[in-house]
Amino acid sequence: MTTIALVGTGFVADYYMTTLANHPGLTLGGVWDHDPARLAQFSAFHKVRAYTSLDECLADTNVSIIVNLTNPESHFELNRAALEAGRHVYCEKPLGMTFEEARQVVELAERKGLIVCGAPANGLSDAQRLTAQLIDGGRIGTPRLAYAEMEDGPVFKDNWREWRSRSGAKWPGLHEFEVGCTLEHAGYGLSWLVALFGPVGKGQAFSALTFPDKGPGTEAISMAADFSVGCLSFESGVTARLTCGLAAPRDRSLTIMGDEGTIVVRDLWDDRSPVHLSRFDAKRSLLQRLAGRFERQRGRVLPLRFIHGAPVRYPFAPSASKLSAFPSKIDFARGIAAMADAIEKGDVPFFSGRRALHLSELALALNDGIGAFEPKSRF
Repeated sequence: MTTIALVGTGFVADYYMTTLANHPGLTLGGVWDHDPARLAQFSAFHKVRAYTSLDECLADTNVSIIVNLTNPESHFELNRAALEAGRHVYCEKPLGMTFEEARQVVELAERKGLIVCGAPANGLSDAQRLTAQLIDGGRIGTPRLAYAEMEDGPVFKDNWREWRSRSGAKWPGLHEFEVGCTLEHAGYGLSWLVALFGPVGKGQAFSALTFPDKGPGTEAISMAADFSVGCLSFESGVTARLTCGLAAPRDRSLTIMGDEGTIVVRDLWDDRSPVHLSRFDAKRSLLQRLAGRFERQRGRVLPLRFIHGAPVRYPFAPSASKLSAFPSKIDFARGIAAMADAIEKGDVPFFSGRRALHLSELALALNDGIGAFEPKSRF
């Protein structure tokens, strides 16, 4: 049994509480937030202990892992304080607001013999496991090219001010517009890509603020980029394009093209997303053939989008019984559980240390739109 503490009880904390039930090896020692009202609301709703201060939380010797769910700007200082207190750290993305901050966190953990892991946990999903099995089994030959989409739709046109978590926390729209969608969301695509294809050797990053007017009440904040695109060259030989934005229609798919076929993962935010497989030597489905014939005869494209290939049946049972509600059907607590299990066995968690640093560096490069880059981090 591993005892954890949550620091930060905002919108995302409810996702962790929902999925904590999937992992009986984890027990919650308590929670803390700098906002007393928010802390009281969260702890009352979930019936969990609320620490009276951050110092009390970090001094709790029963706690092995501090789960850092604070705003990105607070990640570095809290990560450092938790490590100095002798606690392992599981941190929401990124580890710091600069590469140097993220590197300091990882190096401090190494010096102290502690583990620091980075979210998100969708890179450990059932869908990722199935996709990896298909690739390893040679079902599409050698992977060559991947398109990852992290488009969230024009949320600033939606009724985002009314969005609430289970315990009543507001969705932090103003902060997301200010810190940038790339730091918040690119990790969901990057975790999959790095898990499947390894480290990035070089890349090209571009970002832009495409919609500076996010509506009434947002005029006073300094807007970050709401669109980014990265072209990534992996050391394994795969080339990938990752887009991230708050304006284009919602699309969280991943398409992987190999010598012999294609895999399409419909939704990277779904723990058991439909996964489609098509091979170049296989006949297209009857519906696709009829649609193609119709388009050629009529000389126009049908208002439909077909996903090439047939859905693949999952050969294993679901790993999680409880998931967050759509659209975030991710087992958020799985990353913490995997970390705790690895620590207990004396292993190195997958998304820890230098790999977590690599993911943070990539997300920061995309967010800043730095142009051509070669990552400094390796694993």
